Amino acid sequence: MRIAHVAPLHESVPPRLYGGTERIVSYLTEGLVELGHEVTLFASGDSRTSARLIPGRERALRLDPRPLKSETAAHLSMLSNVRKRAHDFDIIHFHLSHFLHFPFFEDMPQRTVTTPHGRLDYVDLAPAYEQFPRFPLISISRSQRTGLSNANWLATIHHGLPTGIYQPTFETAAEEPYVAFLGRLSRDKRPDRAIEIALRAGLKLKLAAKIGDDDRAYFHEEVEPLIDGDRIDYVGEIEEDKKAQFLGNAAGLLFPIDWPEPFGLAAIEAMACGTPTIAWNCGALPEIIDQGVTGFVVDSIDDAVASVPNLLRLDRRKVRAVFEKRFSAARMARDYVAAYERLIGVSAEAKAS
Repeated sequence: MRIAHVAPLHESVPPRLYGGTERIVSYLTEGLVELGHEVTLFASGDSRTSARLIPGRERALRLDPRPLKSETAAHLSMLSNVRKRAHDFDIIHFHLSHFLHFPFFEDMPQRTVTTPHGRLDYVDLAPAYEQFPRFPLISISRSQRTGLSNANWLATIHHGLPTGIYQPTFETAAEEPYVAFLGRLSRDKRPDRAIEIALRAGLKLKLAAKIGDDDRAYFHEEVEPLIDGDRIDYVGEIEEDKKAQFLGNAAGLLFPIDWPEPFGLAAIEAMACGTPTIAWNCGALPEIIDQGVTGFVVDSIDDAVASVPNLLRLDRRKVRAVFEKRFSAARMARDYVAAYERLIGVSAEAKAS
């Protein structure tokens, strides 16, 4: 198949630092190339891919130091370019938020598919989608669909990671056991909960996280005063090549979110390292965590603290085995190919020939 992927322009594909959507787009694109498909990636010009790259702008928006950038204008320009080339592809797969691309492709929705990577319970999304009901969507979890339950859902496909990028040792190398927090230091991600859990459980906590512009006030007012550089240590926003060591050496990952998480990529990154997770009973996490095998899903700080001793006794080899079975990039790529084939009506006879 001739497949186009259209990525957001906020980060490169893959991202240098934080960027879950762009990381998944990279893994999926590379997986489809490995399966023999003709893949084109529309993304920022500083992206790295074995597919054909068509830059949407020179560099990713977040790391572009120039002032007065327009995210909307950048994406509109890229979408105009995709539209001009639309007939070069069998499938155009969009990874953009809030359906910005729908008006460009209103005459060919059946040749597109959209994976929304964020929450879908914004009050304006359902009325907007009602204007474009023929556009097929693929959810990243069953939970994500609740915000847009009547949409034209084609499939649910959980994220996956290449099995070779995280090589677990199954032995934590830290002098003193610590639990990890990975992601964004935002109110939704609740690092304050992670700090309380770690202190009450008597474990060190290392926070490796991005501080976005919208999160700075929350961080300075509510989180920063709790960081002492000893029991609670902020190590900054880590790059991808340091993540395996950070997660692999951790006794566990704390994922105490307070929002309808559409997936929870950090949980399977930890899983790939053999590291179990304590996660809140929110959003997709009950779909991702196998209770008592890859971690524990809890409803309160008391439950989380009580789960820590059991977490430390989990078999890290089983955690990794579940990752390989459920969350590999190869499985994800195959699932997307199956969805594409259903969408464009590829028959079993055609595939065999």
